[in-house]
Amino acid sequence: MVLGTDSRILTLAFARMADALGNSFLIIVLPLYIASGQVTLAGIAGTELFGFVLRQETLIGLVLSLFGLLNSFGQPLTGRLSDRTGRRRAFVLTGLVLFAIGSAAYPFLTSYWSVLAARAFQGVGAAFTIPATIALVNDYAESDSERGGNFGVFNTFRLIGFGFGPIVAGVVITGGLGAEGVVSYVLGGVTFSGFTAAFAVAVLGAVVSFALVALLIEDPPVAEDAASKDLSIAVLDPDGNGLDSVFVLGVGTFMMATTIALFATLEGPIRMRLDESTFMFSVQFAAVVIANVLLQVPIGRASDRFGRRPFVVAGFVVLVPAVYVQGVVTDPWLMLGARFVQGIAVALVFAPSLALAGDLAGARGSGTTLSVLTMAFGLGVAVGPLASGVLFNLGSFSTPFTVGAAMALFALGLTYWQVEETLAVGEESPRPSPQD
Repeated sequence: MVLGTDSRILTLAFARMADALGNSFLIIVLPLYIASGQVTLAGIAGTELFGFVLRQETLIGLVLSLFGLLNSFGQPLTGRLSDRTGRRRAFVLTGLVLFAIGSAAYPFLTSYWSVLAARAFQGVGAAFTIPATIALVNDYAESDSERGGNFGVFNTFRLIGFGFGPIVAGVVITGGLGAEGVVSYVLGGVTFSGFTAAFAVAVLGAVVSFALVALLIEDPPVAEDAASKDLSIAVLDPDGNGLDSVFVLGVGTFMMATTIALFATLEGPIRMRLDESTFMFSVQFAAVVIANVLLQVPIGRASDRFGRRPFVVAGFVVLVPAVYVQGVVTDPWLMLGARFVQGIAVALVFAPSLALAGDLAGARGSGTTLSVLTMAFGLGVAVGPLASGVLFNLGSFSTPFTVGAAMALFALGLTYWQVEETLAVGEESPRPSPQD
């Protein structure tokens, strides 16, 4: 145990942090790379499709969304396979290799369709990595009473990489804090752009993550035991009490993730509206994750003590206004504050939701059960940028955020009425779940 946490959890957390750093780089870098003119949009931007004019924001949203779509729809399959085979480590390593290859390809791609293909390749890689990693964290929990804390620690490190990646990406591309324009670097007599340097950092993140998992992680016996169990995903509660709690949490997680991802596609309009720099936009984007870094561990451990459901419900209560105000503020610092409050809401929802799903995994298999939430999160991250671009085109600047707030309100109602508590609050161990 290190800092009260299983060393294997910390290893997975550090590995996921390095991988998330590389991925979050691309969320900031790819829109700038496509908009820079180095990727040709000739014959695509400005064309009409089914009566809808394809603008640059929509094309950028498609690139960002495709990763999440393939990642999300692939996760139920890879989660099941990792349960059946018990070889979670191999799935994680395979995904990291695919992600690194995609990142290494970007500097050599100049057409929009080739960039789209590389991002799709990375989405497939993430589908291998994410559910297997989350399942390992769940498998390593010795009891339900420490599951929330484990997920809190894991998510904290993952979010450090994801949250600070955009800030570092801005520095790498421009050459300094608050600088503008794309800088050039010289190494060994070879000159390369800030874009190439950023793609190299993404590759490095995958390589570091691969090394940590390959050297320090082994498949636990519980993964092999789970391979022969029922791997179905329930929509209805098995006792006939409405919808299944894990399914409902998946719906809520999808809507929460969608509201997070609305922001990325609108970098240009947001910077123009708020009259801010690329660096300030990066800080605003990262504010959601910074709040999570600060709060994931204490909230996760508190959910082990006080129950999962109250935190999830409170998170959606906070999420509704935090998303809505992003569509109406006109000051950079107010936008930063709104994004930070949104991060508090996400922290209240995410670790307790994963812990609750882990409590119910039982005979379902942890890879299969937890893939419902990881798939939902990835799908939300995928749909968010594309929906943001479309809604911006169809409405006004505030339209994406108004729709996002309505989604959060729907998730609040659904969670309040359909999610049941899994822990007997005040006792050392949870009450048995009907699925066990």
